Amino acid sequence: MDNNKKSLLFIVDDDALFLKTLEVDLAQDTGFSVKTFATGELCLENITQNPDVIILDYFLNGVDANAINGIETLDRIYKINPFIPVIILSSQDKIDVAINCMKHRAFDYIVKSETSYIRLQKVIAYIIHNQKTEEALNWYMNRMS
Repeated sequence: MDNNKKSLLFIVDDDALFLKTLEVDLAQDTGFSVKTFATGELCLENITQNPDVIILDYFLNGVDANAINGIETLDRIYKINPFIPVIILSSQDKIDVAINCMKHRAFDYIVKSETSYIRLQKVIAYIIHNQKTEEALNWYMNRMS
């Protein structure tokens, strides 16, 4: 059991300034390893790195008008690895969008706002805590058998 392993976060957003700001803030505040992607396709190309958490924008067509959107990216991620928690972070403040994301198995849906970064930190901390607890429990159960 490796307690010193840095958690890996993927951030997928087509807004370059927002993407860089979030990358710097999360890397600095959490100490996690953070990788960023401007499209869902780029994220999927790197999914074999097995990120611990993916933060995914709902719309992803700012860089490439033909890019797949967040929901399609989410569905493809879960076809590859259904155990990676994906948080949708979007400026879409509509209940039907949030419900749709949850139907597609998003771990959480966070609307970009003044308080979204705090909420995002809390959700990530919750996910990482649960992953480490499960890892420790599995390690213990394997030692007992």
